[in-house]
Amino acid sequence: MANYPQLDDCSGVWTLKEVHDAVAGGYWRNASTKGIYGGSYTGPAGGTVIDQIILATAGNATDFGDLSVGRGKSGGLGSFTRCIFVGGQTPSDSNVIDYINFASTGNAADFGNILAAGYGMGCTSSSTRGIISGGDAPGVQNVIQFIEMASTGNATDFGDLTQARRLPASAGSPVRAVTAGGQPSDATNVIDFVTISTTGNATDFGDLNQTTKANAGVSSSTIAAFGGGQEPYDTVEKVTIASQGNAIDYADLSVARGYMAGLSNSVKGVFAAGDTGSTSNVIDEFNITTGGAFTDFGNAQAAKGGVMGNTAAHGGLNEGYQGTRPTYIQGSGRTLNLGGQASATRIGFFNVNTLGNESNFGTLTGNQQAGGSLSSRTRAVIGGGYDPSNTNVIQSIEFQSQGNAADFGDRTNTVQQVGGASNSTRGLFAGGETVNVVDYITIATAGNAADFGDLSANRSAPSGIDSALRAVFAGGYEPSRVDTMDYFTIASTGNATDFGNLTVARSQGGSVSSATRGIMAGGSNPDGLQNVIDYITIASTGNSTDFGDLTEARSTLKRGGNTPTRGVFCGGLNPSLVNTMDFITIASTGNAQDFGDLIEATSQLCGSESDGHGGLQG
Repeated sequence: MANYPQLDDCSGVWTLKEVHDAVAGGYWRNASTKGIYGGSYTGPAGGTVIDQIILATAGNATDFGDLSVGRGKSGGLGSFTRCIFVGGQTPSDSNVIDYINFASTGNAADFGNILAAGYGMGCTSSSTRGIISGGDAPGVQNVIQFIEMASTGNATDFGDLTQARRLPASAGSPVRAVTAGGQPSDATNVIDFVTISTTGNATDFGDLNQTTKANAGVSSSTIAAFGGGQEPYDTVEKVTIASQGNAIDYADLSVARGYMAGLSNSVKGVFAAGDTGSTSNVIDEFNITTGGAFTDFGNAQAAKGGVMGNTAAHGGLNEGYQGTRPTYIQGSGRTLNLGGQASATRIGFFNVNTLGNESNFGTLTGNQQAGGSLSSRTRAVIGGGYDPSNTNVIQSIEFQSQGNAADFGDRTNTVQQVGGASNSTRGLFAGGETVNVVDYITIATAGNAADFGDLSANRSAPSGIDSALRAVFAGGYEPSRVDTMDYFTIASTGNATDFGNLTVARSQGGSVSSATRGIMAGGSNPDGLQNVIDYITIASTGNSTDFGDLTEARSTLKRGGNTPTRGVFCGGLNPSLVNTMDFITIASTGNAQDFGDLIEATSQLCGSESDGHGGLQG
């Protein structure tokens, strides 16, 4: 393991491939996890300075940039890519939400607004959704708000706390947000929780041993620890996030204080700056999995209280993968084939890494032939199609365990021949017969799709390609076949931008993608069925380049299945239904090779990958 120092949890038996995939996928990147905190109530207008630390390496904080508005006494949220600063006092109350990107230093940018100007909210997040609890806006509030981390915009009502209060601490897992302490009129020991993915009112969790306010929270995937607070206190208490119950004494801060920032990875909790009666520059740390004594980490750039911030990838800490071995890691290769022309409700699966035939997985709730498909690391989604008339239905399937699909919600329109693309959090459905509409969903949260923007023209059967940042829709017909490629920035709603052109105009081709390269294969045009395979570099616009040929010309492949290194194209028409499965190595050009056979000859399959497509990498 010496070659992989970023692995914090190396328990169990590992193959070299598993180690490679875990490192490449970033599931154990805690050693390089960046903690960010900013603002303060120092000075008449509040502090603007943002500090940064690397949690694995003790040392003094360094400068990151500045908030758009100096303020303190509020909260911070963290995703894989963003730290978000919520509300605060300037000294007047602020409704501002700012964000920075962890990867590059610089000043904060506008994200949106909370429901009302205020301070003293408890904040925590999953990697996709931020939960903002309580506060003073003005007057003590019980409101819970939320934002989608990947999409700038205003906060939305989530529900209510069991008790109105300001200055609580929040921490959580990928599933739950837990809020502890705070000030209704005086300090309280109440602990509440909500399920992050489901809006609604909070539920009683238990009690802290000590009434407190202005405390701070840190968490691993299983433990939430709440420390300090004003009067000031040095006490740190813990709860097990998945099980309701009262907190137990866990550790003591090196310096008693409140109004701190709490930062954590899977093994380390860090409390930064704060107020001891006067402002403090202390940063101290402890082992979040075992408790015990705090040790000195370093110093903040300046003594300050009322700081706010969070940790890169904290939001439930890497979707719960930190500290435990994941069921599926990037490159695991499970791909689902959804529906199709032969058995329209059947779900099949295969492993992209292992040559062989398809197997049965489960059943769709209804026929969605010619729908659009997309996926996150854990969930496959299909939207639109026909059953036997055009439908707006969206269904979802969990990769981890074989079984049937479940209802997800509805699309904004009723249409077939849809293109699909996604990153790990957001999915886009594009086009269809006679429409240019693009709508989107948050994959982790069932619900109806919302309008995203428009393609450059009405277009049916485009091929979807994706990276972590971009969705590209290639080809289709409007009513003749086109070579057009449009792209969108997945995190930002809006209309399409021109990408370039395919080598051959066509529709109903298959597509796969790595983090950097998109591949389009097959399809048809007035010249007949196509065997051509093209590729693009997703990050840079331009025309596609010849890659090679399929084993046979065919159309209606739809989306394929892939890992970061291998792509598989399944079924199609040639001119009758075929059970052919071809594969390519994405990084190197060349002709496709035989992979195995589908259970039955079919076309218009929708493919979704667990941890494989380009939008699930990086």
